Amino acid sequence: MQIETIYEDDDLIIVNKPAGLLVVPDRFNAELPSLNKVMEAKTGKKIWVVHRLDRDTSGVICFAKNEHAHRYLSILFQERDVDKFYAGLVNGIVIPPEGRIESPIAEHPAVHGKMIVSKRGKIAVTDYKVVEQWPLYSLLQFQIHTGRTHQIRVHMQSIGHPIVCDELYGDGQPFKLSNIKRKYRLSEKDEEERPLLARLALHAYRISFIKEDGQEIVAEAELPKDMAACVKQLNKWAKAK
Repeated sequence: MQIETIYEDDDLIIVNKPAGLLVVPDRFNAELPSLNKVMEAKTGKKIWVVHRLDRDTSGVICFAKNEHAHRYLSILFQERDVDKFYAGLVNGIVIPPEGRIESPIAEHPAVHGKMIVSKRGKIAVTDYKVVEQWPLYSLLQFQIHTGRTHQIRVHMQSIGHPIVCDELYGDGQPFKLSNIKRKYRLSEKDEEERPLLARLALHAYRISFIKEDGQEIVAEAELPKDMAACVKQLNKWAKAK
């Protein structure tokens, strides 16, 4: 499995995680490959998990290469001294185009693995800003100031704009060209339309923090091809109308 390395030194390694890959094995998917094991096989050394991304979220993720770095980086994340930015394609036109969501998040009382906005939950803070908008979709930038499970996904559902193709918090429908192109016709060689994007439209595109020696680390990953293809088609057919 090819994993793009964004930055590496003696203490840490930052990579661009593909969508669909677990960061660490869990008890429900113990047989599936995980990013930490892939990285250990790639480097030939033990690595330490510092933070996580959802299985279907792509993008920037950092691992420690020794115990000392793991302790330091873990504290940075716990104390919220890491700037974390995401890009996400959501359903609908978001109004206002910029804002902060400060809704506490708790585990769903009946559905395992699902989270909800709840007064009894833990504090969760998400800033959002519209980057581009079209009649049916919006591309947003998110900065999260807390690290709750499924935070962006839960917060966007709570304001009526779930992440595209989110099976847990949205309709789970893939992004297809027929969604936006009028009079779409299937080609003769195809029996059914292939989606441009068939996974959660969420990408961790930037993290930054200060290392123990004072060095500033800034790591970025461009939009993956599937999300970029959606944006390209949205722009194309918005202009055509």
